[in-house]
Amino acid sequence: MAAFRSLRRRLPLALLLAVCVAASRSDPSGDDFYNRSICKLQPYRCGEVNITYPFYLSDDTADVLGNSSSYCGYPGLAIDCVDDEYPTIQLGGNSSNTGYSYNVTDIDYPTSTIYLADPDVLDDASCPRVDHNVTVSPSPTLWLNLSDYTVRYLLFFANCSINVLHVPNQSDINPIACASGSDGDYSFVIPSEMPHQLLLQMCSQQVILVPVLQNASLTPVDPQWSTSGYRDALKQGFQLQWDSDRKTERCAECEGSNGRCGYNRSGEFVTCLCADGHVSDHECTKGSKRKKAIIAGILAGTLSSLLFLCLVILTFFSAYKYGMLPFKSKDEPRIESFLQKNGNLHPKRYTYADVKRMTRSFTEKLGQGGFGAVYRGSLHDGRQVAVKMLKDTKGDGEEFMNEVASISRTCHVNIVTLTGFCLQGSKRALVYEYMPNGSLERYAFRAARYIELRCPLPWRASAPSPPLQPTPPPQPSSPPLSSTADR
Repeated sequence: MAAFRSLRRRLPLALLLAVCVAASRSDPSGDDFYNRSICKLQPYRCGEVNITYPFYLSDDTADVLGNSSSYCGYPGLAIDCVDDEYPTIQLGGNSSNTGYSYNVTDIDYPTSTIYLADPDVLDDASCPRVDHNVTVSPSPTLWLNLSDYTVRYLLFFANCSINVLHVPNQSDINPIACASGSDGDYSFVIPSEMPHQLLLQMCSQQVILVPVLQNASLTPVDPQWSTSGYRDALKQGFQLQWDSDRKTERCAECEGSNGRCGYNRSGEFVTCLCADGHVSDHECTKGSKRKKAIIAGILAGTLSSLLFLCLVILTFFSAYKYGMLPFKSKDEPRIESFLQKNGNLHPKRYTYADVKRMTRSFTEKLGQGGFGAVYRGSLHDGRQVAVKMLKDTKGDGEEFMNEVASISRTCHVNIVTLTGFCLQGSKRALVYEYMPNGSLERYAFRAARYIELRCPLPWRASAPSPPLQPTPPPQPSSPPLSSTADR
């Protein structure tokens, strides 16, 4: 039973391991997982702007499938939320040293449009100036582009040697009042569609190209243009659009399954990032179905584990019942003691497997008695035996061994010889010599005057005994020989 207690202690651990294995295998895709913090399920509000997919916060990057600094969104749509109030995006380069940051004033997700403004313009309320070109060149790492249908352009000229620009058939255009100095240091700003060849000749500094909204009011001939007119147009900013058509087929399938596309720093699609934290090559199992699949997998694993546990317990008790466990039973010392005390008088001991083998799995039944059934069998040397399988056996086997000892010492012409026994677990059997010549009555009556005792009598050594007289045959008919095993 010590082995059973050890097994009982180990079974809960085995069950737990089986459940864990089943749960881990409930997802047939075998996908890896990612840091879910890089994909925000709810919009993040920075200042007055909601940030959500395909935009992402510039700090929300992680290693995904060996790709460092991967992110959840489209290339080039990283938002830097300064002090949690000022969203900015970088254009014109891959680092802060080569690009420029622009304030994000609004994002229109249905039309895939983002509205930007130059921070220098917003900071300088009186005399805004732009000292760099605003260029947007779509690339694998930038999915934003300017559209001629949504923007117009202003041209900034500086270090001009003229103090007024004469435009044919239009009013003269004055230089920017706050940005102009003495002779030879005048600055002008005009729409790009106006003739500006003269300014190209008379201004020595590089021309700066700045986008503005298509519907911005651009009236250079207005007397207020050189003071507040151009400033109002600049402060309205400009708009860009992100190009969703650049998505790969795998990214499109990912988004179609409620997943989000993950890209690396090179603008390459890495994997599909699913809401539950796992990654897939191109598609996520939709929420409810996936949850049901996980629950079904866990339940299946649990039921399988319980079934396995029941089979283990059943197998153990069956093995214990039939004496097939590798350790000795508590009856073994008594059996060994009996065999040693009885010396050469003891019958042979058989295992339950031996009994099944000699009876060919209890194929031929000779009779049925009150204490069990009798089966015909044969030993390995060909001798025929009658095997009585005892039923309703209780106790620890000591009573059975006493019976075996008593029968072993009994030797009489009217009693068949006990050639062996079986005591293994709850299985108990008596193996008798098989008498094939009919009933015991006829055999005893016919052979009594000729038969000699075939077994030694322990009392002969102490005192002489009178000769054994033939026993008269009983009046009633005797049962078949094999049924004498019920005695």
